[in-house]
Amino acid sequence: MVQAYILIQTDVGRAADVSRDIAAIDGVTQAEDVTGPYDVIVRAQAEDVDALGRMVVARIQRLDGIARTLTCPIVNI
Repeated sequence: MVQAYILIQTDVGRAADVSRDIAAIDGVTQAEDVTGPYDVIVRAQAEDVDALGRMVVARIQRLDGIARTLTCPIVNI
């Protein structure tokens, strides 16, 4: 199982909508509106890195209101 934080910049005024829409995606365990350089921070999990990438590209980045994403895989040492 791979987990990651996905940092999201949204179009102006769209953070709440984006957060709500992302929270409904399978594999997303948490989605929060935040302040700062990113508007929404998501915690997600998938079977492997490839599945995580597919989730981000095919499901998350295609949502209306998303300007940019940055995926940060969690490293367990």
